Amino acid sequence: MKQSNSVVHTSGFSRLGAFLRFLIIGILLSSGMYVHAQDSSAIVVDYSKPKEYKIANIKVSGTQNDKTILISLSGLRQGAKIKIPGEDIPKAIKNLWKQKLFIDVAINVDKVVGDEVFLSIVVEERPRIKSYSIIGVKNSDRDDIHKKIDLRAGEIFTDNKKLKAIEVIRNYYIEKGFLNVKAVAKSEKDSSRRGVVNVKFYVQKGEAVKIGSVNFEGNTAFSETTLKHQMKETKERVKFQMDSILRFRSNFKKFGYHPKWYEVPGTLAPTGWYKYMEHFVNMNIFKASKFQRKTYEEDKKSLIDFYSTKGYRDAHIVSDTQYFADKSNFIVDIKIDEGRRYYFRNITFTGNTKYPDTLLNKILNIHRGEVYNTKALDSKLYSNPNEGDVSSLYMNDGYLFFSIQPMEVRVEGDSIDLELRISEGPQATIANVRIIGNTKTNERVIRRELRTLPGNKFSREDLIRSQRQIVALGYFDPQQLDVVPIPNAENGTVDIEYRVTEKPSDQLELSAGYGGTTVGLTGTLGVTFTNFSLRNIIDKKAWNPLPTGDGQRLSIRFQSGGKTSQFYTASFTEPWLGGKKPNSLTFAFNRTDIVSFANGLTEPSTGFYHSTGGTVSWATRLKKPDDYFTFETALTYSYYQINNSAYLPIFNTGTGNGVGNAHNLNLSVILSRNSLDQVLYPKHGSSFMLSAQGTLPYSLMFPGPRSINYLNDSLSPEVRYKLVEFFKIKFFADWYTTVYQNLVFRASAKLGFLGMYNPKLGLTPFDRFEVGGDGISTFNILGKEIVRLRGYDIISPTSPPATIAGAAIFNKFTAELRYPVSLNPSATIFLLVFLEGGNTWQNLSDYRPYQLDKSVGIGIRVFLPMFGLLGLDYGFPLDHVIYSSGAAANPNGKVNIILGQEPE
Repeated sequence: MKQSNSVVHTSGFSRLGAFLRFLIIGILLSSGMYVHAQDSSAIVVDYSKPKEYKIANIKVSGTQNDKTILISLSGLRQGAKIKIPGEDIPKAIKNLWKQKLFIDVAINVDKVVGDEVFLSIVVEERPRIKSYSIIGVKNSDRDDIHKKIDLRAGEIFTDNKKLKAIEVIRNYYIEKGFLNVKAVAKSEKDSSRRGVVNVKFYVQKGEAVKIGSVNFEGNTAFSETTLKHQMKETKERVKFQMDSILRFRSNFKKFGYHPKWYEVPGTLAPTGWYKYMEHFVNMNIFKASKFQRKTYEEDKKSLIDFYSTKGYRDAHIVSDTQYFADKSNFIVDIKIDEGRRYYFRNITFTGNTKYPDTLLNKILNIHRGEVYNTKALDSKLYSNPNEGDVSSLYMNDGYLFFSIQPMEVRVEGDSIDLELRISEGPQATIANVRIIGNTKTNERVIRRELRTLPGNKFSREDLIRSQRQIVALGYFDPQQLDVVPIPNAENGTVDIEYRVTEKPSDQLELSAGYGGTTVGLTGTLGVTFTNFSLRNIIDKKAWNPLPTGDGQRLSIRFQSGGKTSQFYTASFTEPWLGGKKPNSLTFAFNRTDIVSFANGLTEPSTGFYHSTGGTVSWATRLKKPDDYFTFETALTYSYYQINNSAYLPIFNTGTGNGVGNAHNLNLSVILSRNSLDQVLYPKHGSSFMLSAQGTLPYSLMFPGPRSINYLNDSLSPEVRYKLVEFFKIKFFADWYTTVYQNLVFRASAKLGFLGMYNPKLGLTPFDRFEVGGDGISTFNILGKEIVRLRGYDIISPTSPPATIAGAAIFNKFTAELRYPVSLNPSATIFLLVFLEGGNTWQNLSDYRPYQLDKSVGIGIRVFLPMFGLLGLDYGFPLDHVIYSSGAAANPNGKVNIILGQEPE
């Protein structure tokens, strides 16, 4: 039989041929004539008298599969007895057709010897797939479709498989809004091998179907605009039509406004403006207007949920229709039955023995006459984010098996009576706590952060807090962290499983540059190991590449400014000193070397600036007012060596010769609170820090080390500032809240004050504040703190002494909107817009907290586990600022680059 190039045609003709064959054979059999023999000789059989034969042998041809299996599938077997004519052979043929592996099946009688019959099964197999390809699609789409299509090389290509593959392709594009997609399959014989084909799927996805309009029928309580706003993904395409613009004035008149064209800007009352602009609230600018069935169904559910929150509990969609008004105008019609609006009337509790009705009603906070809102009711019963719900009250006290079921016991008119049926159950005790998935971090590092301990009563609050503490470690993917309580109602216990996924957390900082022959090579090399293990440092097996898993932090950084400067920093933190309580101990070291040059860096001079410092700090987590509070104290010592350095020109004033040493020994105490839900992209919570830092008042200590007459004008700066003395107070606060889904608002305030003990001594030139620039202090010069103010360079106080840089007082306030592009732990990316303002003052008499230099701008943050935080801000100054150099702030804005960590 000649085969067609098309699998479809081959199958069709083969089945037609088989049908005709059976028809002819049936006619011959019914006439009692003959059975075809393989050797072309006629075997005369009297079909009016069926005779029983014993199968002597069965041969199989036309298949590459195991012939024994094929015989078994037919139901025939050697030695069995069959009747000819009879049902046995037709049944065997039917069994083989059921396998859907063949395009032709025949069973022949080769010969008859006495009462024995010799049979042969002849089949023609369907072709097998050698390869398949998808033509007419993008590479990214092709990869996605390959994952969905269930086709593999070597398997038989059936009509069913072909149709399923075409359906997968069509559904893939239909879900993306390409409703007119076309897909066909063609198979071609492979010339190198018999019985195999290469399958090609040709796809024409066409144009995406854009929604021309969404129309509602039956809505009286809410406008079409309000209802369209509830459909987050099903949006009309933006239409800028001239007739809409020409109707501008008539729209005002519709709402009672009759302004002239020149009066429009000044006569818009808020309510009228809202009514006019209501038409544009749902204008689709950033959302695609493609019709997607899946999101459309979700939007219909959101629509009914919206009605439910407004008291229309019976609202439902009567019908919805989608059709093309013309080739490019896709219409969605939705018919709604709103029903009546309902209100709460009487609410009663039953089954509660632990807590009285008065307390439960106070938590519920739903009053008679309020709109019947099932969403608000559920929030008060089960899932209030702030834990102001009835379930939290019980579950925080161990009642894991607690349940509450609201029942509508009476509906009268527009009023509904509710009965809240409570089943308190027994208090559950935590039996086992298991941690799964920590491949690098030692289990004890995680367990010491948990509040859910074996033997304790179950508490949902402790469960949520434990989850937050694990996220705060920074070692695990917060999106994949799963906490699973496994209750055992029979013995009143619960097992808790924490399922974590490790993520990279160490960071590498690497940069290089060339400053010419006079400066030479510049660059930075820094590493931070956030999950270091000091105790395993002598264990060779633990070096992979470094010993890790104990939660310690080790940071080493070197920066070179070529021939002019070098900077070194190193720190080590043990977050759980002793391993039993959250007491952290930190050691830090820094070294700065800067050499001055003359004549444009061509001749070395004797000028230099050296500083060496170290810090030892201890911090502990407090229990009161709550355990989000942390108390920290730090002792810092810095030694400065100055020789004709531009960084401290005051040493060259008066009787100073430009040479001097200074010692800065100070103590800091810090009270902070941090309740942010996560580190990289906080969505809610707050953090604040209040710190006090100071030295001893050496100038007031008599007969202390500084019994010096500070009124003596001839006193040299080297003597006056040899022992640095000051006190400093700072307050930082950040607050985050979710505006909508992943859109987050951040508000921040930062204030600082540097004071003196002895007015005769004056304000120290060390440890001052500078506001402006990118806020990145790559090295420590005189202990100054640089506070970022985007859009500006360093802003100087209005009247500082000419020989001293920095200020004694600063304010800074920031408002940001953030939206994530990716929350994947391998690349966390978010965009932001900001408005901020800040300023500095030299003394309290000049202090004006609201006299701020303001800026607006946009930015992006990218967190890569290996390289840490990378960011870019573009700020535009809103105020005219003159810098100390005499230059003005650039009105075109300023770019700031962030590396490593977010500046203050």
